[in-house]
Amino acid sequence: MKFDFATLNGMRQHNPAWRLLCSDHAPLILSFLHQVFVRPNVRNLEAESMAEALEDTLYAIRQHLDDTAFPRTAREYLEEWASPDKGWLRKFYQPGKDTALFDMTPTTEKALSWLEQLADRSFVGTESRLRTLFDLLRQMNEGTQSDPDQRLADLLQRRADIDAEIARIQNGDLALMDDTGIKERFAQFTRMARDLLADFREVEHNFRRLDRAVRERVALWDGTKGALLDEILTQHDLINESDQGRSFQAFWNFLMSNSRQEELSQQLEHILSLPVIAAMQPDPRLRRIHYDWLEAGDHTQRVVAQLSHRLRQFLDTQNRQETRRIMEILHNIETHAFALRPYLADSLPHEALIELDAMAATPDLVMERPLYAPPHPTVLSLEPMLEEIADDADPTALYEQIVVDKLRLTENIQQALAEAPQISLAALLRRHPLEQGLSELVAYLQLSSERFESLIDEKTNDHVSWDIMTADGSSITRHATLQRVIFVRSV
Repeated sequence: MKFDFATLNGMRQHNPAWRLLCSDHAPLILSFLHQVFVRPNVRNLEAESMAEALEDTLYAIRQHLDDTAFPRTAREYLEEWASPDKGWLRKFYQPGKDTALFDMTPTTEKALSWLEQLADRSFVGTESRLRTLFDLLRQMNEGTQSDPDQRLADLLQRRADIDAEIARIQNGDLALMDDTGIKERFAQFTRMARDLLADFREVEHNFRRLDRAVRERVALWDGTKGALLDEILTQHDLINESDQGRSFQAFWNFLMSNSRQEELSQQLEHILSLPVIAAMQPDPRLRRIHYDWLEAGDHTQRVVAQLSHRLRQFLDTQNRQETRRIMEILHNIETHAFALRPYLADSLPHEALIELDAMAATPDLVMERPLYAPPHPTVLSLEPMLEEIADDADPTALYEQIVVDKLRLTENIQQALAEAPQISLAALLRRHPLEQGLSELVAYLQLSSERFESLIDEKTNDHVSWDIMTADGSSITRHATLQRVIFVRSV
């Protein structure tokens, strides 16, 4: 980024974060969005809930300041903040639903992060950050070192240092970190943990931007459908193989490891129990910050999956024709607008800019309706059928019903989560095999969405199996493949 006058002046006029900080309502906007999005780590909210929360906030401010403060309604403020010229909120609709949702944009997240940096700090730690820089350089050097002898020499030197430290500890020389070093590193950890949560919105924004570029290219495509298919698959691979996609996938694979999560939980519990850290009164959410990372990462995974699904819909011929027609109308409007630009300084022309087909009613006349025709009665006779199957039918099958004991399944999940912070459905079924087949498996999936917090890893599939008994007493093994479902302990 260049810090010249032209660049900074353009950012001041067009950058949403800069314009937000310069807004007269910046304290209201930033405090409200921090309260409803950042503090509880919520990714999106329905318009009704947002409006009610903002009305409560406006009422409290008016009671404190003046009844004339912020005279507009909450809905008007939300629509203004989500307008294209502001860009502080993102308003969107989920497929198949007519309820609007709001989410905070990455630029608003950057404005909040910048304000946090303005707060006074009791001390500025430099030693821990210097060590972090050295660790990053060491990782890059090791990752790019192609000489096997040099790699072995580095590993042997590291092993020698570890052996020397083990010898010192065995001799009673146990070096402990002082309180200053602990507070310095904890402040750095807190900052980086919150920055990681804030980065997820920018990750989603970048994925949507890549997807939008692909959509525009497909909408303007005038070649064959086979070439279009090749273009879509190529662009889809570019999204997954981009720096953003590869970095996020590496993060997700690292965090989804059970051992990593258990290690994080144990280390957080130990650090937060230290007297020097307890005296700092840390944010209680830090105790479950890795679960917040999981929730935010899972939301981003679902966004990427939705983008991929909608991208595949472009292969549909009717969808493609409708999209092309819309783009033609937009280009026609744009062409007329550019042609009329010289006249806008004086006066608008009287002729129409563009003509669109008006909506018209399609009446259904009474005499066009057909006359009522009574249906012919259907007579059912089961006597011949009963005579044919009377010898082979087993009437007891009509009374056999499978009732799944959900209380037993709930106890199985609770017992597993009491021993570990999370467990996958496949691992749970290895401990408690299915006794009632597919019905019991469906009951577990229903409990994962209704009774327990759960995550779905759409990149990984699990295979489960169960045995069923046939009428002749033999056993048949059934198999099922499903996306990995992970039960997470509530904190």
